[in-house]
Amino acid sequence: MLIVAVVALLALSGCIGDDGGVEDDEGTETERPTGELELHHVDVGQADATLVVTPSGETILIDTGDWRDDGEAVIDYLERHDVERIDHLVATHAHADHIGGHAAVIEHLEEEGEGVGAVYDSGVVHTSATYDRYLEAVEAYEVTLFQVTEGDELPLEDDDIDATVLNPPEGDSGDDLHYNSVALTVEFGDFAYLTTGDAERNAEARLLEDWGEDLAADVYQAGHHGSSTSSTEPFLDAVEPQMAVISSAEDSQYGYPHDEVLESFAERGTETYWTGVHGHVVVTTDGEEIAAESEREAPTDPAELRDHEPERETIAPSPGGPTAIVPSTAAVSSRSSD
Repeated sequence: MLIVAVVALLALSGCIGDDGGVEDDEGTETERPTGELELHHVDVGQADATLVVTPSGETILIDTGDWRDDGEAVIDYLERHDVERIDHLVATHAHADHIGGHAAVIEHLEEEGEGVGAVYDSGVVHTSATYDRYLEAVEAYEVTLFQVTEGDELPLEDDDIDATVLNPPEGDSGDDLHYNSVALTVEFGDFAYLTTGDAERNAEARLLEDWGEDLAADVYQAGHHGSSTSSTEPFLDAVEPQMAVISSAEDSQYGYPHDEVLESFAERGTETYWTGVHGHVVVTTDGEEIAAESEREAPTDPAELRDHEPERETIAPSPGGPTAIVPSTAAVSSRSSD
């Protein structure tokens, strides 16, 4: 079986200054970044798929939905937004609700688009047909497969963006898929985004111990689809998100998001989007201001989400380039990240 082809070990870059300026390694303030970073949380039911588009148009796709959909929803979303290439394809872990569309997406982009630049994986294998098909596609199209571990950075061409791997840990961390789920932080100017896949409380505890205040993020994609196995109180205290996005079905068979998580968000005043209710959710930022649009109008108060009756009639996305935003009847929220 094909497994990891190359190991990427890249150094961390500069830090963010207190006044909002970007500092290099010597503490010299530089100009703010230009353009907008986009975070597209694709509604793929009880699964995950997130498309990141940098100001220069570089793309990161984190997970591809459930195996039963076989990448159809993700491919449709990419086509409607004129995305013909994924520069960086991330598999947070090998469960079929996260890599379910990897094989189809690779095949589609290699056959009909401009291909996939590289794939990133925790290196923890899984005995499933979905996982086998994913690796077979990587091999068939000769896509470079990187094993990542904490401290690695995705080799982005856009110098204004840092995408740093926080999990899995270095060394022998066992074969638990959730514990080794790839966690990634994306930074742009003063803005930070955190996504943790299905990392649960034991992985969150390790992240707290090893990364501490580096976990702080303006926008947080709720771990494990909003399950109470993740988004623990100490972890949320460190992240302090202004906004959270939950990727799970409205009628989740597991009851996601769990009430405990929604209550935690409500206690912190965290503006919350749930793909099962809001549909596709797109967050944009210029590195300072944050805005969010959703496919369907719904409350963003987590205390109201459970009782909201979703709007079934949606507005079809308009054509556009890779930076096109899903239209929404929902109000756009905007604030300065601090």
